[in-house]
Amino acid sequence: MKYKHLFGPVPSRRLGLSLGIDPVPYKTCSFDCVYCECGATTKLTAARNEYIPVDEIISELDSFLSSNPTLDYITFSGSGEPTLNIVIGRVLSYLKKNFSQYKIAVLTNSSLFSDPEVREELLLADVIMPSLDAVSENVFQKINRPASGINISEIINGLIDFRKEFSGKIWLEIFIITGINDTDEEIEKLHAVLNKINPDLIQLNSLDRPGTENWVVPADEETLEKFKKKFADLPVVTISNYQNREKIGSYNLKIEDAILSTISRRPCTAEDLSEILDIHIAELNKYLDTLHENGRIEAVKKPRGIFFKTTV
Repeated sequence: MKYKHLFGPVPSRRLGLSLGIDPVPYKTCSFDCVYCECGATTKLTAARNEYIPVDEIISELDSFLSSNPTLDYITFSGSGEPTLNIVIGRVLSYLKKNFSQYKIAVLTNSSLFSDPEVREELLLADVIMPSLDAVSENVFQKINRPASGINISEIINGLIDFRKEFSGKIWLEIFIITGINDTDEEIEKLHAVLNKINPDLIQLNSLDRPGTENWVVPADEETLEKFKKKFADLPVVTISNYQNREKIGSYNLKIEDAILSTISRRPCTAEDLSEILDIHIAELNKYLDTLHENGRIEAVKKPRGIFFKTTV
């Protein structure tokens, strides 16, 4: 069966073997982050809707999970903001009722945590992985470029409230943007807010390959160490220290070979490759990340987007 809303299982550095659920259409998001490796947001919105019908998602989950596959997590993620889909709570409830053997994670940009209904819908998850890249409004606007009506103070208050309500794990991610959120002042503000949110884990992330804006560059080791030193009293790790994806059993060399074979003939965007190879773009991005990290492909920004080509 060809799945439209599920992808993987994919080898995730943070979640092991993960089956992805993408509950919104490609690049429907409440943020247009400067670092997003999926490209620019094409539908910028904070409006919740049933973007993907709940029956379609549940039908695909029934089909895939009926064989009792080995998974570390079922993960709501994909190429947009999953909490924008108003049925996410119904899908979570269905999974817990019918496939309780699986742990559930939700990757979110935190933009809707000011909404008590969103927070309540996520309570059944085992792990929530929210993002918080800034605490100052001007820095937040520069990095995340949110939809109208979203402000950082409401997001922070929502995360603090969620910590009080949620009994599962919160693994909070901070994406470091050199020259924007790495000042001493912003790091101090982040530290104070993180103490209030009290996440179980803080994950520092940086660019693997070109993002939406070509001025965004990877954080160097000195900057990463600066953050870790400032957060020494907090449970902080760098995502780059996680196990390489190639060491995870689900890593598919055939997909890697197909990508290399395709772009050796002509450079392609991630969207091109997704269509040519019939692979969900969120799954494809895991392989592009690994190939880029290993120096086997390079990315070039052109007017139509980011194109990938082989390095040999």
